[in-house]
Amino acid sequence: MTDALRIARRVRHPLKFRLLEVTEVGDLTPSLKRVVLTGDLADFVSLGFDDHVKIFPVRDGETPVLPEAGPDGPVFAEPRPVMRDYTPRVWDTAAGTLTIDFATGHGGPATDWAMAAAPGSTLGVGGPRGSFIVPTAFAHHVLIGDETAVPAISRRLEELPAGVAATVVLEIEDAASQPPLTSAADLTVVWVERNGGPRGRVEGLRTAAETALADVARDDAYVWIAGESQVARTLRGVVVAMGFDPKAMKAAGYWRAGAVGAHEVIED
Repeated sequence: MTDALRIARRVRHPLKFRLLEVTEVGDLTPSLKRVVLTGDLADFVSLGFDDHVKIFPVRDGETPVLPEAGPDGPVFAEPRPVMRDYTPRVWDTAAGTLTIDFATGHGGPATDWAMAAAPGSTLGVGGPRGSFIVPTAFAHHVLIGDETAVPAISRRLEELPAGVAATVVLEIEDAASQPPLTSAADLTVVWVERNGGPRGRVEGLRTAAETALADVARDDAYVWIAGESQVARTLRGVVVAMGFDPKAMKAAGYWRAGAVGAHEVIED
């Protein structure tokens, strides 16, 4: 269905870089760490559930070197700082706080920073540069991913209204790693547990998705997929082959096995 209420749109935002300070750190699950930051956030905006900011993690005691916002985009000092993409999970412009949830257990400078973060630690944050706004009017919303997709999936579920359905297929380490998911929508969650198995394999998510989506009507559904790049690409092909509309679908690679700093939108 392609009426105006179901057409996604892109919105651009002025580019701004901020130096923020940690106020709280806590564990949502054994594999998800929550960090609350404070600072100049009065004009922070994030309109899409899967928006991303650039974060600039540094070792404890160091101050991030942030780029400047130039007329054609960011202007970096050399050598360029380490950057990673993360979803803004919650923000409160009045209180001046921004919450980012980190999937842990796989290493890397961003998760290393999150594991060491404590009140008073600093983090550079840039953006979001834009938002991809997906309407909530679809009768069914399908969300598939692994731990790295949890912040975006959680945001989407919280913004969905009553009267629509949502199906989540989510890969996690084990039952203890289930994140809290809440929604006014009619929610079905299928957990795919690795239980010590390797990350970045498609088999469990593919089997669970094929079963969970078998009875979902294809003509009024939006499908969103994120996780390891090749897994997301394969799953996109699977759901397209099942008859879901590729024009009402988004797939993204939030990380890539054997690579660092990967983030890509997957299309045909």
